[in-house]
Amino acid sequence: MNELPWIEIISAVVVLAGGGGIAGLLVARRRRRTQDQGGGRTAVEREPEVAVEPGASTSPTREETSPTRDAPSPTREAPLETPAPTAGRLVRLRDRLARSGSPLGARLLSVLSRDSLTEDDWDEIEEELLLADVGAGPTTELLEALRTKVRVLGVREPAAVRDLLRSELVALLDPTLDRTLRTEPTTADDGTHLPAVTLVVGVNGTGKTTTVGKLARVLVADGRSVVLGAADTFRAAAADQLTTWGDRVGVPTVRSDREGADPASVAFEAVARGRDEKIDVVLVDTAGRLQNKAGLMDELGKIVRVSSKVAAPSEVLLVLDATTGQNGLSQARVFAEVAGVTGIVLTKLDGTAKGGIVVQVQRELGVPVKLIGLGEGPDDLAPFDVEEFVDGILG
Repeated sequence: MNELPWIEIISAVVVLAGGGGIAGLLVARRRRRTQDQGGGRTAVEREPEVAVEPGASTSPTREETSPTRDAPSPTREAPLETPAPTAGRLVRLRDRLARSGSPLGARLLSVLSRDSLTEDDWDEIEEELLLADVGAGPTTELLEALRTKVRVLGVREPAAVRDLLRSELVALLDPTLDRTLRTEPTTADDGTHLPAVTLVVGVNGTGKTTTVGKLARVLVADGRSVVLGAADTFRAAAADQLTTWGDRVGVPTVRSDREGADPASVAFEAVARGRDEKIDVVLVDTAGRLQNKAGLMDELGKIVRVSSKVAAPSEVLLVLDATTGQNGLSQARVFAEVAGVTGIVLTKLDGTAKGGIVVQVQRELGVPVKLIGLGEGPDDLAPFDVEEFVDGILG
């Protein structure tokens, strides 16, 4: 008669303790058995230890929130990607250029191979060159050279015509221009290591931040150590994007933890880190806003001035979208005037049949094309080679 109250009391204790009856006891027993077999820790107990990173970064960058060598990101646990070698990249990408259907290729060759060239034929050649964005001045030069040599040499055979056109296009692109990237670190008079600093400028929407990430891969493939500086602080997505690119190849990113921070401060911290850690190259991504020339000049000028306290920029690369035509060129002129551009990165060439834009860009801005983008893949950025490029255009 006294057993019933005891059963009720035991049931009440189980309910109040949040237990699950027999199932709760079995779970507790299973956890004890897991502890005995696994050294005293369950999987649930080990999770916090994985999330907590022992030690803090010793980097002097206060605003940096991206992974560093001192505080590796969890994403670094995955195997790092190995970028494709830069040697021969343009050769591998040449087929894409040929498939873009550039008017400078098959159609020009077909016209020049005709038995006799009339004024209408020369007008057709001129139209094709202008449609290819070669530009009025370079088109006139090329036509005059072709007219003279066709008349004097009497070239008609397809192979000879191709060789003639190839030589004239190569001359038009000026293979004598210095297209090397200055990525060699230097040493100051007092023995301080100074990294090579590259500023990347351009209008938003040209693929500037993506180009910085791809350029980091080019440098890593060439055996260079790299630090990225996310100085486009007006777009939080730009810093996140740049950090992701860096993580994929083990390159740290210096960035601000707040939107709208001083870009010059971020650039300075990135260059200082490159100096302190004896990094070869510091790549600085800048904002692409173009509200007015004065504001742009002030912002870029400050970045150059402040970062030069550690190491002056050795390259200022202007990223230009090959599909934007004259509008893109007019915007690019502003950057060229205020930033002291040393080279051009021409992106999205695979999306246009206007391969002649390379000629016009060089003539308009007075600086050489140093890199070209021919696709959306991570390694579709290649050092520009005049002869390989012309061969791609001619198919």
